[in-house]
Order: sequence, then C-alpha cells, then structure tokens
Amino acid sequence: MLAAWISLQSAGGQPAHAHELGTVQVRAEFQRDGRYVVDLLVDTEQARTPPGPGHPYPPADAALAGVGDKDRARLASFLAELQERSELRIDGHRVSPSSLEVLPPNGVLMTVRLQGDIPAGAKTFQWANRLPIGSYLAAFHNQGDEAIEREWLDNDKTETAPFPLGKQVVPMTRREVVARYLELGFHHIVPEGIDHILFVLGIFLLSRRLKEVLWQVTAFTVAHTITLGLTIYGVVSVSPRIVEPAIALSILYVAVENVLRAKLQPSRVALVFAFGLLHGMGFAGVLREVGLPRSEFLSGLLSFNAGVELGQLSIILGAYLLLGLPFGRRAWYRRGVIVPASLAIGAVGLYWAVQRIFFL
Repeated sequence: MLAAWISLQSAGGQPAHAHELGTVQVRAEFQRDGRYVVDLLVDTEQARTPPGPGHPYPPADAALAGVGDKDRARLASFLAELQERSELRIDGHRVSPSSLEVLPPNGVLMTVRLQGDIPAGAKTFQWANRLPIGSYLAAFHNQGDEAIEREWLDNDKTETAPFPLGKQVVPMTRREVVARYLELGFHHIVPEGIDHILFVLGIFLLSRRLKEVLWQVTAFTVAHTITLGLTIYGVVSVSPRIVEPAIALSILYVAVENVLRAKLQPSRVALVFAFGLLHGMGFAGVLREVGLPRSEFLSGLLSFNAGVELGQLSIILGAYLLLGLPFGRRAWYRRGVIVPASLAIGAVGLYWAVQRIFFL
C-alpha cells in the first residue's frame, strides 16, 4: 500500500534514523479507489505520555503483546493520547477513519494505520496534532503522482497546510457520475458501437411503422438492462469468446430475416429480447473496463444504461427521418432499401462472426 515509499527518509531523500525525525512520522496516501491510508510511525523508545491520566487503548493490546509490561503501559498510554489529540481534516472538517489498526513493532518503530473513504468532491486534506512530541515529519502522496509533499511540524506548528487531493483519487459527486456515465453510454453506441448500430438498424428495417420498431427496441432495452446489471454485479459471467461471436450472429440473423420475411412476425419481438440479453453482456464488458465508482455504483450503472438507450433512439430517429418518413410508403422501398441494406448488414455480421470465432 505505502510500501513503495514508506521507507524513512529525510526531506532531502537520504536515509535517517528515527530519532532524528522525531517521535512520530506521518505518511498519508490517497488512493485511486477513493480511500485514504494514514500511517503514523511511532518511535517506541521515545514515545512518552505527557503528565496526566493515562487512557486505555484496546486496539493496541494485540500489537503490544510482545512488549514488556512497563513499556506496554507506556506505549498504550502514548498511543491513546496520540489518537485523542490528533485530527484528520478534509476540506477543513474533521473526519473519523473507518478503521484503525496498530501493527506490531518493527524494530523500534510501531505503525498506527488509519483508513477511510475520501468524500465525493473533496478538495484538501490536513493532519493536525496537539500532542507535544517535538519536531516531526508529515508526508502526503496522491497515488499516480510522482511527487511527495513533505512538511515539518513541531509544538508551535500543530497542523499541516491543506494538501490538494488529486482528481484521480477523489470520488465524483452523483451529478458528475450521472453526466460522465450518461455520456459514456451514449458514446459507446454513437459512434463507437458499430455492431450495436447495425443490429438496431436491422430491427428498424423490417417494419415501416415506428410503433412496431419501438416495440422491438423496448424488448431489446429490457433484455440488455437485465444482463448488464446481472453481469456487473457478478451474478452472470459468460466469456467474451462466446458473447462477441453471438452478437455478430444476432446481427446476421436479423438481417437474413429482413430479406426472407416481408412482415414483422410476433416471434421477432421474442428473438430481439433474446438477442438483447447477449448485447447486455457486451455492454457490461465495456463498463467493467471503465469501472464504476464504489460510492455511486448504481447511479453509474443506470446512467450508462440510459446513455445506451439515448444512443439507440438517436439511431432509430435518424433512420426514420432519413429513410422511413420520406420513402417508407414507396412501392420500391423494400427492394430498393430494406433488402440491399439488410444484405450489407448481414455480410458484415457474417464477417464479424467468422473473425470472432476463429481469431478472437
């Protein structure tokens, strides 16, 4: 977690002894998964509790099991005071870590690890400590950045300057999630989803009535929504080596049916629904690569799906305005538009099916 940069170093990057750096060192890392990890490295030889009543510190019991009775009481008291007088602040507001762990001593150093979630839209992080422990070092790092920001504190300077959190580590707000995944879903259809575009066009071509087209699109939408959700949640898992060729074959089938049948059959809606189940797994593969925010998982999923629907409807609307509305009632529409367009779509579907079966 912090292993790549947790080694004790002075501000100039040269190794130094713990005594030279003070009783406590603070190492904070902010991770791409939206969590923070703050390690407090305590010099067990120097740790002393200021005059005053001691405090129990149950989380330290296991970590201090191998420490002598006298040192154990001293360290437990010090750690309790350190916890009580320290603060983690995000955007100036105190936050409580979701977990606190005291790791067994490694030589003279003991680590107190604090972990928690970075709030959506957060801007800055601060460490503050009112315990008089002399001069010590605090270091902050955004995962993915090379730079580590260091700051020295002492009894007169009890809090760090606000450390700017990188965009890559701060979870998006709900509004940002909705906007981003809505755009992502739309973009996956228009212009990137050429296979889904051809399938939707295949649905459109067989019927000259917009209402019948919308019935097919609705069946397709319901189906791919089901498998998109089930796949993302891990309930269903099918290899892309099966899904991708099957999607290509669904394009070929719809195109061939357009050529062989002049009218929409009731079975067509059921078949479109079945094919929609396959396409939903394909959508899930794309969404899995991008990832969904932990704090807004459902919002991201629904927004992506809504973006996909907007993309599909834009294809239907465009095809209707360009072909169906001006030419749909012409006598030559079937032989001049439906058949040749379906043959072209079927040829592409066949090519993709062969390619994905033998070369994927």
